[in-house]
Amino acid sequence: MAGQIRLPGRPGGVGGAYGAGGVGRSEGAYGSELLIIPEPGWAAGYPPPASRRVYAAAHVAARPGPGGEVIDWESTMGFRDHLWAHGFGVAEAMDTAQRGMGLSWEQAGELVARSAARAAERKGALVCGVGTDQLPDGENHSITGIIGAYAEQMAFVQSTGAGVILMASRALAASARSARGYLTVYGELLRQADRPVILHWLGEAFDPALRGYWGSSDFDIAADTVLELIERAGGQVDGIKLSVLDAGREVALRRRLPAGVRLYTGDDYNYADLIRGDAAGHSDALLGAFAAITAPAAAALAALDRGDLAGYDAAMAPTVPLSRVIFEPPTYFYKVGVAFLAWLNGFQPDFAMLGGLQRQRPPRHLIRVFELAAAARALADPELAAGRMSQLLATFADADQP
Repeated sequence: MAGQIRLPGRPGGVGGAYGAGGVGRSEGAYGSELLIIPEPGWAAGYPPPASRRVYAAAHVAARPGPGGEVIDWESTMGFRDHLWAHGFGVAEAMDTAQRGMGLSWEQAGELVARSAARAAERKGALVCGVGTDQLPDGENHSITGIIGAYAEQMAFVQSTGAGVILMASRALAASARSARGYLTVYGELLRQADRPVILHWLGEAFDPALRGYWGSSDFDIAADTVLELIERAGGQVDGIKLSVLDAGREVALRRRLPAGVRLYTGDDYNYADLIRGDAAGHSDALLGAFAAITAPAAAALAALDRGDLAGYDAAMAPTVPLSRVIFEPPTYFYKVGVAFLAWLNGFQPDFAMLGGLQRQRPPRHLIRVFELAAAARALADPELAAGRMSQLLATFADADQP
């Protein structure tokens, strides 16, 4: 049944004081405006879509521990079951799982191993992030050392049977002096890969340390390097995940890719149109947003498979305002919104993240995410979501007391 909750007053209603760039409540009691949370109406599960290849980048659920937050393994694995049940492949141990922001390589390795075993049981698609985060940040690393770090992680991921995503590397961004360094590193890794891999181009909005990746801050010049790498690879590149939040640049790169190489959109602002596509083509997808909008996105993709574009738009379009707020600057804190919605939807008992990252988004942001999730029908159990949000609002109110 539908739920309801009283939220802080928002001048102008939805889109008012708690919108991106807005100001939060400074005085007055909570509970000044009633929000009705509709029943979502989606199916309990969906088959993998036939017309698009889609992966959801999954987060890591945490719980309070005696020395700080620790991984809640039961909730973390249960969330992957939820994604597979809705037809998504899981993109594991990516930036959504707090790689470089709380999740160490040792923890990531355990996460990969657990997910690979679970994927085998569930017959779910799984690709895993391979990076260089066993190398300390802030130090100068040799190209040989960077290749070795990547190769160590790739060998481990391949040993589990999972597919490989070659993640962008902070160490490589800091050490490579030109495109040649990138071609050397990635070229060697592609020779070692036991099957085609997914490349990962993560823009600086997601990680400022990656500015100038692929050897240039000019997108077109960097794209030339990526295309040269793919052309040299001899079929070892399945596709490239592009996360630069620029639909025009994505379409331009997509149109330049060789036949058979996929463009996996990582554009959490413009994914609806990019996935829908047009007569000239479409993007596949590997998105952190899918972990927040799983059910409506799955319903939209099922409609797309049926050729029902109106149904696709009806399900997917309302998720875009939600995703844009979750990923608003500073964009790299988007993981908070993913974990927040997982908690509201009952997939983890605590709104907790490794390193206490959940505290990096202010109350006004979380309230806005809640409103837009209701509008997108992304709250699976309205009564549960309302109850948990009420608990959180009470903590906000207590914090306001002198």
